[in-house]
Amino acid sequence: MDIQKKVWETLCSKEKIEARLKEMGQEISKDYKEKNLLVISLLRGSFIFAADLVREIEVPCKIEFMTTSSYGHAQESSGTVQVVHDVASDLTDYDVLVVDDIIDSGITMEFVKNYLKEKNPASVRTCVLLDKPRRRKVEIEADYVGFEIEDKFVVGYGLNYGDYFRNIPYVFAVTDQDRD
Repeated sequence: MDIQKKVWETLCSKEKIEARLKEMGQEISKDYKEKNLLVISLLRGSFIFAADLVREIEVPCKIEFMTTSSYGHAQESSGTVQVVHDVASDLTDYDVLVVDDIIDSGITMEFVKNYLKEKNPASVRTCVLLDKPRRRKVEIEADYVGFEIEDKFVVGYGLNYGDYFRNIPYVFAVTDQDRD
């Protein structure tokens, strides 16, 4: 499919994302006041969201990165999660906030949360830009959610299609409709 030939339906505009990030930053700042916050961004999809989000968090925080793989170039998770690049820090006594772009099946987030809990953090919570609850295959809910969306294939604001389109400053769904 050549998505450049399809109509793009904007689901979350740049302005809506910016406003929601401010709200989330305030909520996270309140919840993590007096705590030892370590934000772990799941690469690659969350890097834009995580960067914008931490700039809205008003409490001191450390930032780490972790890379997992369950999609490859497919539109659906394979169901098997691999740690490609692990966090470098000792997580003992940190209040960990895992940041990802989207939670759909929940398989990756469940895996990461359980994996990180084994590293002795004080706590592990989760934060996602997008939530597709209808796609859930495991029992997990994110602690902080930017937007709940329908079951559509989404791209932009860090989410990719074939390694491209992460740089689009909003989230869009690719429709079946051809552009004129």
